[in-house]
Amino acid sequence: MAIQTAGSVRALALVGPTSAGKTTLMEALLQVTGAVDRRVGGEMVGDSSPEARARGHSVELNLAGFEFMGDRYSVVDCPGSLEFCADLDAALPAVDLAVVVAEPDPAKAALLQPTLRELERLGVPHALFINKMDLARGTLSDLLAALAPVSSAPLVARQIPTWEGEKVTGFIDLALERAFVYRPGEPSNQADIPGELRDAEAEARFHMLEQIADFDDELLEQLLSDVTPTRDAVFADLVREMNEGLIVPVFFGSAQNGFGVRRLLKALRHETPLPDRAAQRIGIEAGAYVLKAAYAGQSGKLAYARVFGKALADGAEFVLPDGERCRAGGLFAVQGAAIRKIGSAPIGEVCAIGKVEAAQAGQILSTTGRPQAVAAAASPRRPLFAVALSAKNHKDDVRLSGALGKLIEEDPGLRLTHDAESRQVLLAGQGEGHVRLALERLKRRFGVEIDTEQPKTAYRETIQRGVTQRSRHKKQSGGHGQFADVTVEIRPLPRGSGCVFTQRVVGGAVPKQWIPAVEQGVRDGLEKGQLGFPVTDLEVTLVDGQTHSVDSSEMAFRMAGRLAMEEGLPGCGSILLEPIEKLTVYSPSPSASNVTSALTARRGQILGLAPREDWRGWERIEAYLPQSERQGLIAELRGLTQGLGAFEADFDHMAELSGRLAAEASQGAGARV
Repeated sequence: MAIQTAGSVRALALVGPTSAGKTTLMEALLQVTGAVDRRVGGEMVGDSSPEARARGHSVELNLAGFEFMGDRYSVVDCPGSLEFCADLDAALPAVDLAVVVAEPDPAKAALLQPTLRELERLGVPHALFINKMDLARGTLSDLLAALAPVSSAPLVARQIPTWEGEKVTGFIDLALERAFVYRPGEPSNQADIPGELRDAEAEARFHMLEQIADFDDELLEQLLSDVTPTRDAVFADLVREMNEGLIVPVFFGSAQNGFGVRRLLKALRHETPLPDRAAQRIGIEAGAYVLKAAYAGQSGKLAYARVFGKALADGAEFVLPDGERCRAGGLFAVQGAAIRKIGSAPIGEVCAIGKVEAAQAGQILSTTGRPQAVAAAASPRRPLFAVALSAKNHKDDVRLSGALGKLIEEDPGLRLTHDAESRQVLLAGQGEGHVRLALERLKRRFGVEIDTEQPKTAYRETIQRGVTQRSRHKKQSGGHGQFADVTVEIRPLPRGSGCVFTQRVVGGAVPKQWIPAVEQGVRDGLEKGQLGFPVTDLEVTLVDGQTHSVDSSEMAFRMAGRLAMEEGLPGCGSILLEPIEKLTVYSPSPSASNVTSALTARRGQILGLAPREDWRGWERIEAYLPQSERQGLIAELRGLTQGLGAFEADFDHMAELSGRLAAEASQGAGARV
């Protein structure tokens, strides 16, 4: 695929766990490159929304840009919490390089694994930036040893720290073989490598060369022959192997103090791939790939997208994946919450596009004149927590519906469903905090006050024994009356059989044209049984009946069928059934025993525990769990797993529920007395 790359903009994603300092690193990159000037005041570019500031961490993508040594970069600062990571699904495939930000704490090494696994799955080149090194306690080798198991590719240290007592004062660049001394708020000073560190530097550099030589036979031959490779050859290997996902280079510093940020920038300048690699990954020839769609006040709906193939001009015509055509109604440069109108956007730029109402995250807005589909579209994330909601004031119902529609467009991790049985509107997301954030936005941005409650559990009831029931519907109120007489046999069926209606009528006791009406009446009567829930797993057989030449009708026989259920079910011994889901829970191994205990405490039945495939140090736990016990599970699970745990749930079967829980469920449903 031939893609023009001259004069293109490269895109970086900042990823990693919450509190690692991703947004702080973005601010440091902007300040060091002069994109912002903290010396004259001004607010942070990232985390500008009230929700993010209230939580103290990112809850959505932050977009910004800067220039460094004549090159331009777009930065996508990504949320770290799993609850807000659905935004990453569309954004990550479109960047050229991901910088994984970590803390210098070996105990937190496992927090990186979900991020690294996703980058590996997508084939996105990535480097590791260990932040807050000014607060580090312990050696770099101990930290790398803790981090190594969470990455499939070897971690290659590009620097080693220099210390003064227990304080990191600078670093030695192993590729350049130069030492640098930190200066707060200023570029680091180049210095001679201290004599006492020359042996450590030589050992660390040789280890780096050994690691990259695993993927370069010529370099390996040089090392075996005690030939010193050229600096250019070393850099070429480092660039190639990172771009191919063979290694993960490791840098460190302190974003808060600006330490190591310029050295990171210089490495990124030489080693970040051009946009053609990301274009090939996505499968785009020319156009704009949508990272995120959002509503921006008076600007209306904006598609935040990256430009590929050729520069994008305001007014460009797009073809959407379904063939719909539209035009760019304005192009905007994005710097956090601030947008600025521009006339065109170069290749690789992340910009906002106005008036593309049908655009959705993960779509290609093609400028080739024909639709383009993403090579490997992300699967929607399954919701893990839900609330039932309604407008406090019924006059706001229409406004609530429109507001929810906009929230769903903006956040692919949310899902809205209408449960016809419970008559509830359910808003589901990736966790309790994620759903609470959506509710806060409903109030702040759309002015809709809402009431919430827990989703209702889809209980069912069934019968323990069979009966034969004769029921008659008779009504006379002047003129034609209503008359129908039916005899039915009711008997239980095995679990999962549903409701079965059959007939053995002989001699035309019930005319054929009215038998469907009897069936409909039977099904009407099964919608709410003795315990207050739909009745299932039974067979109702129509065996006899009587008619009246004048008063019998379709409606009369439907009423008779319903009456037969109301009169027959009390003698069948109703029992309550609850839905049981099969859960697949993913947990770090040290937390697995606590997770199984939590599931058991929720009446779960553990089915098995095994290592998670291709995830070192993780477990896959399978269990049966009552649906009613799943509410709040994700919060407890993440509390037990440093925020890393996740699960998938699917309905499996219905099981009998008795005792206090059954009585409470029946009472809540308003069971027949």
